[in-house]
Amino acid sequence: MEPFERFKKLNTEGNLWIYVLSLGKENLVCDEEVGKKIFERFGFLPKNLLLKSVLYRLRRQGYLQTEKYKGKKAYLTSERGKMELEKMKSFCQELLQKI
Repeated sequence: MEPFERFKKLNTEGNLWIYVLSLGKENLVCDEEVGKKIFERFGFLPKNLLLKSVLYRLRRQGYLQTEKYKGKKAYLTSERGKMELEKMKSFCQELLQKI
């Protein structure tokens, strides 16, 4: 695998939680639309099993809140999740300045 391809994979599916938390920081995201929204906004389609696993862990650890929207399960990023996103943004900005 070429260095760029490895970098791209590790920064998309390898860090899926960032994209999930980012989607839910302002609006509710229905459970069945998370993968589609990631594709539309970020340009890659995560594997369904991996996505479900990430959603479960984020919810269990308190980074996502589960709510009902039109009778369906939906997610919203919790305050704890928003704090983690801010840490990640700072880290990425610092890293890009060093590269």
